[in-house]
Amino acid sequence: MNPSHYTIKSQETLQKAIEVAGKHQQLAIEPAHLLQAILADNDHTIDFLLKKLNVHKPHIDQKLATVITSYPKASGQPPYLSNATQAVLKKAEAYLTTLKDEFIAVEHLLLGVLAHGDKVSDLMKAAGFEKKSLIKAIQALRGGRKVTDQNAEAKTDRCNDIPKI
Repeated sequence: MNPSHYTIKSQETLQKAIEVAGKHQQLAIEPAHLLQAILADNDHTIDFLLKKLNVHKPHIDQKLATVITSYPKASGQPPYLSNATQAVLKKAEAYLTTLKDEFIAVEHLLLGVLAHGDKVSDLMKAAGFEKKSLIKAIQALRGGRKVTDQNAEAKTDRCNDIPKI
């Protein structure tokens, strides 16, 4: 993982995933930790995407908490990205081409988790996430803008620009 390929916001999300795992005394940063960090974001991006996909956030939060508590607890070593999370990040990077972006944003991370094909991905699909619909929602959110630098999310106040649904 090369941090210079990620937006500042996605780097913060990865850091939050580490904090989520630490809060649960878990060393391996799993896709569920990453998804919980994404969903915990306070900007309106995730709220917009969830509404557009008709995903009930409290339901997915509850299911996600169950998955996270099922992971083994450990301590005494630094946290690390699990193989599954590394695969999610590779999938997120692959979406750069699909969305014609230059940096990995939080939306790419969300797509990567969805595409991974594990129990977290299954949880997302059961909650209403679907790849084509998510990509359309991302495009609607962006209104034609692309992620062209590490600070792209901050340069355009997407919270104020989010279309009404």
